[in-house]
Amino acid sequence: MKIFTNRPFIVPRWIILIADTVISAASFVLSYFILQEFRFPLLIRGHFFIYAGLFVATSLTVFYAMRIYRGLIRYSNTKDMFRIFSAVLVVSLIYPVVSELVAIRLYRIPRLDMPTLLVLNFFISSSLLIMLRTSIKEVYILAKGNALADVKRVLIYGSDQHAILIKQAIEAANNEKVVVSGFIQSGGKKINSNIEQKRVYHSRELADLHKKFNINKVILPNSLSNNADVRRIIDQCLNLGIQVQAVPPSEQWVSGKLSMGQMQDLRIEDLLPRKPIEINNQLVSKEIYGKRVLITGAAGSIGSEIARQVMSYNPEMVVLCDQAESPLHEMQLELEEGYPAAKIKTFIASIRNLRRMIIPFKEYRPHIVFHAAAYKHVPMMEKYPEEAILTNVMGTRNMADLSVCFGVEKFIMISTDKAVNPTNIMGASKRIAETYVQSLNSSSFNPPSTELLSDLLRDADDESISVVNNKTRFITTRFGNVLGSNGSVIPRFRSQIQHGGPITVTHPEITRYFMTIPEAVQLVLEAATMGNGGEIFVFDMGQPVKIADLAKNMIKLAGLVPDKDINIVYTGLRPGEKLYEELLNEKEKTLPTHHEKIKIAKVVSRSYKEVLNDIENLTELCKQGDHFKLVGKMKLIIPEFISNNSEFAKLDDVKGRKKVLFVPAFTETINIRN
Repeated sequence: MKIFTNRPFIVPRWIILIADTVISAASFVLSYFILQEFRFPLLIRGHFFIYAGLFVATSLTVFYAMRIYRGLIRYSNTKDMFRIFSAVLVVSLIYPVVSELVAIRLYRIPRLDMPTLLVLNFFISSSLLIMLRTSIKEVYILAKGNALADVKRVLIYGSDQHAILIKQAIEAANNEKVVVSGFIQSGGKKINSNIEQKRVYHSRELADLHKKFNINKVILPNSLSNNADVRRIIDQCLNLGIQVQAVPPSEQWVSGKLSMGQMQDLRIEDLLPRKPIEINNQLVSKEIYGKRVLITGAAGSIGSEIARQVMSYNPEMVVLCDQAESPLHEMQLELEEGYPAAKIKTFIASIRNLRRMIIPFKEYRPHIVFHAAAYKHVPMMEKYPEEAILTNVMGTRNMADLSVCFGVEKFIMISTDKAVNPTNIMGASKRIAETYVQSLNSSSFNPPSTELLSDLLRDADDESISVVNNKTRFITTRFGNVLGSNGSVIPRFRSQIQHGGPITVTHPEITRYFMTIPEAVQLVLEAATMGNGGEIFVFDMGQPVKIADLAKNMIKLAGLVPDKDINIVYTGLRPGEKLYEELLNEKEKTLPTHHEKIKIAKVVSRSYKEVLNDIENLTELCKQGDHFKLVGKMKLIIPEFISNNSEFAKLDDVKGRKKVLFVPAFTETINIRN
């Protein structure tokens, strides 16, 4: 039996053709006998063999011409059944003509009761041919299910044509150890009926079916993952330890067919409680079409998705800038493959290198700059605060200054919710960068902020460079965690599950806002379109999600049991980490926009000279290598910056509603109101 299932013997097609012809002949004989009331002497005298021979010849010819013998019998489906009905019908239509020409006119033998004979034969012949295929198919499935110890028994959600195609694809995957046990849905007229010999069950029966048939997996169309009924079934599956897989929409199938390789495990992203995001594609297209776009951090998770979505709006040129050469090259190849006629340029450099970064601005003259390059890892920046300042603050300053000098129309900075009431250096550095970008937008006169930039612009000898009339509109977008990004918990949890655990979570109550990368970038593009300059756009991230619940659901999605198959270990909050994130400062309020998921944060902007002076001081402190002096200055610039679970917490002394900052680099003690 094991040999039969693991190395299936494929019967030659000519044998199938002969078998079908024999069955057709037997059906004709049986029909003839029934009409003659089984009077055998009359059969022989009634020229039976001539009529039978003509019928066999007709059937063989039609079956061969219509190729009903093609395909593997064990994978027969409704299309094969329809082909059989059609072939038998054609035989029934052609045979009277053949018998009239040959038997009656040539041999001059008596006519048969042809209509009755052919109608009876049609039902008998088609039934026998279908029974042959169904029997072989059921025997094969039974043998396969008994032979494979690790066989997966699956249910398919729905009973429509899409679900039937999924079933057929599973059964056609000869090397897959999968048996379809039936269909499942939440209601409808097809409950308890059979489709292609498989029963349609109600979702209420899932627990019983799991026990009875040892159901391992439920497969559903990916487009239905947000359907309320489907979500209930998914929750049932997770609680029962049943794996859930999704298949892409039929228009994404290869050559119109579904393969097992296209079926993917349901992602944790599919379970987030959120509505689909809709954007005004016409406005975004109007903003980007025919423009030259520069993207910093283009090899990162956010920057690369910005590049993908920007390309769909037919820009004149896209310049991809990053210091990671291999990911940048891969991104270039991906875009060139998807958009072979587009102008795609790459530029390897650090945004901290002002002398180097002037080159893409001078050579390509971008209309729009998406600034996604930044250090985002919270614990690492607690160790290296000067790196956070030099990249997140100075790098942003370089990009913003160059945008002003080269007349960029819009500068869109990608910020983070960690910039709100920051408890870590990374968040505080992004907040300082926000203040600089805002100050540039409100300043009517923006001279080059460094001697180096002045020298570089003088050397450029380009009359089109103007620093007197700032036409650049500066826009900041602020949102929370994106699923699957570099540094996200999702890839780490997934890796820990693959290695057998444990999953490490910092705190049982820690929560985060989550959004998928494509969703976040959609909102970035929409905000870039509606921004007039100076705004900080805040995105509606939905409801915060407990990281512990996220970990448990990921374990369940893998078909495992939390704290049994995979343990969850709580390690304690990391330096600078919050229990929860905020999208707004306590003093900040929001204004609505025409998009329900995008709001404008009302923040108090500071003067350009004041912010510039602070940044110059930070730059000098970076050179000294004294982390406490540097962080102390950051706390002076951002009064709401209170360190959490960090060595720099000693710089804070919170008493009631007052906060006293003790900064070793300075001799004064400053009282700041909350």
